[in-house]
Amino acid sequence: QEFRQGEDAEVICDVISSPVPAVSWFYKNKEITSEPNSIFQVLPTNNLQILRVSKADEGVYRCEARVEARGEIDFRDIVVLVNVPPVLSVPQQSFNATADYQESVTFTCITSGSPDPQVTWYWWVTVTFVKRHSACFQPHITQLRNVTAVEGNAAMISCTAEGEPLPEISWRRASDGQTFTDGDKSQDGRVEVRGRQGKSMLTISGVRLSDWGRFDCEALSRIGGHQKSMFLDIEYAPKFQTNQTIFYSWEGNPVNISCDMKSNPPATMLWRRDRFTISSQGTSNIRIHTTEGRSLLEVTPVSDRDFGRYNCTARNNIGTRYQEFILAQADIPSHPYSVRLTAVSQRLATVTFIKPDSHGGVPISYYIINYKDTSSQDWRTVRSHGVQSTVVLANLEPNTTYEVRVAAVNGKGQGDFSHTETFQTLPIREPSPPTVHGQRGIGKAYRLGLIKQDDGGMPIVEYILKYKTDKEEQWMTKLVPGMNDFALLQPLQWNTRYNVEITARNVKGLSEPTFFQFLMPQKPDITDSLFSGLGLGTVVGLGVAVLLLLLVLVDVSCFFLRQCGLLMCITRKLCSKNTTSGKSKELEEGKAAYLRVDGSKEPIVEMRTEEERITNQEDGSPVHEPNETTPLTEPDSALATTQNALLILKPT
Repeated sequence: QEFRQGEDAEVICDVISSPVPAVSWFYKNKEITSEPNSIFQVLPTNNLQILRVSKADEGVYRCEARVEARGEIDFRDIVVLVNVPPVLSVPQQSFNATADYQESVTFTCITSGSPDPQVTWYWWVTVTFVKRHSACFQPHITQLRNVTAVEGNAAMISCTAEGEPLPEISWRRASDGQTFTDGDKSQDGRVEVRGRQGKSMLTISGVRLSDWGRFDCEALSRIGGHQKSMFLDIEYAPKFQTNQTIFYSWEGNPVNISCDMKSNPPATMLWRRDRFTISSQGTSNIRIHTTEGRSLLEVTPVSDRDFGRYNCTARNNIGTRYQEFILAQADIPSHPYSVRLTAVSQRLATVTFIKPDSHGGVPISYYIINYKDTSSQDWRTVRSHGVQSTVVLANLEPNTTYEVRVAAVNGKGQGDFSHTETFQTLPIREPSPPTVHGQRGIGKAYRLGLIKQDDGGMPIVEYILKYKTDKEEQWMTKLVPGMNDFALLQPLQWNTRYNVEITARNVKGLSEPTFFQFLMPQKPDITDSLFSGLGLGTVVGLGVAVLLLLLVLVDVSCFFLRQCGLLMCITRKLCSKNTTSGKSKELEEGKAAYLRVDGSKEPIVEMRTEEERITNQEDGSPVHEPNETTPLTEPDSALATTQNALLILKPT
């Protein structure tokens, strides 16, 4: 709708509905309210009046009508145009200009007005400009712009190129790599290309969100090519992503109602209740938390009037959408039914039931099972694991009648109990026969695994095992405590079949026997006997130990037979140390004997007579004095001892 600048504009919006609708006006995504000093006034006819309209008031105005009783909404976007008379100004009325052939001359004329004035130049006749090409040059794309289209509308993408010779233009869609040339159409007929004289137009009808993305334009001739890309953006009205539209709560329990949507451009979101807009600041028991694409309405009901319908409205310049949510008052769940007792024994009973028909609007958290002896007034309670509908009652008394009932619990509270079911536990009796499985033991032993079955209501005292070979008549007996889970039979005979009879006993008596047979293997050879029970690590360790022992024996043999080897080297080193120490001491003593008291180095010569010869102090026998042929020192006693020891040990 067009208006002249400065006049009072009345934007017309005719709404027909029964019952009478509520009409609202929006401008720049904000609701227009009639205020005394505002240039905007909503008239009784539902039209919008703009006082002294100006160019700044141009834009898209939205007229929105609602019928709250039926939850219906409709709108129209109205483009308001403000026309301004044209104004012409010429900076230079006249001037001289000289130009050579193919040079340019510029004449300037400034205009203003709305819509844009049409300007015509006259030089005796209307001037027409023709572009000329004087030489051959490579293709060059001169015009290709990004395009924004609205979902469902048409998108027109233009690509202009120049070159000599004139290039051919082709398109490529980046999302799937499909190419289009002049005259091509897509399989669905929505994409079509038309072009001539260096300009190509790609048209997409019924634009979809899948068309969003990059398109490449390529200009190609026999002397070269040029390529540019553009981006197609798709604008669309808000689309709600929320599936859950019914929420349950109760007085004092906060609940979050989430309104999720996506749109392009981003939409503004607001909440309504009974034709009233809920302030973004919230109220005493309502809060609004908004992020891009999501608005969270937190409601804490304080009375019955807080339950009902809430409306989430999302609006952008493409369209307005709304979604209705219901806040319902939660209730306690209904009672379970079809309570049954299965697998009843002396101490245990399994309770099964069917879940309630109604959970009260709030998910069930768990079930409680009440049971008691019929002679008692006190109920005992067991909780289910999560929402499982099977519960085992334990620690029951044998041969006793019980009552049982089941109730469901949700966030609101506990529901009603089911009808009461009666059952009786079994009396105490003899245990059931045990289950046996066999496993070969180590050596002449055999291992029997004992799996306890029904103990008859009393603990098993012991297992009685009787066993014999096929050829023997007399049974051998072995008693195993009831707490054990296996029995070991040994010693047994190789390559022999055994018959076993196992019974379980409690205070009530003996179970029926369980029969079992097994065959002992052949007697293993010595290798199997040694290594059958050893692991790989143990065998490797034994091998290393044996190798070390052999090396020690070889070294000792070399020591005694050939005086070589590691032991011989150690012995020689120790003996050489002892010999060197003894000789050093004797040399010191001999050196001292040759020194005079006055310090001179002249040898001491002592003259004796025949009678003065030295005799042994113990028995008076003469002591041989050294002469020219007598060695000055005795042989090394340590070395002599070692050599004698070697000679003595050598034969062995």
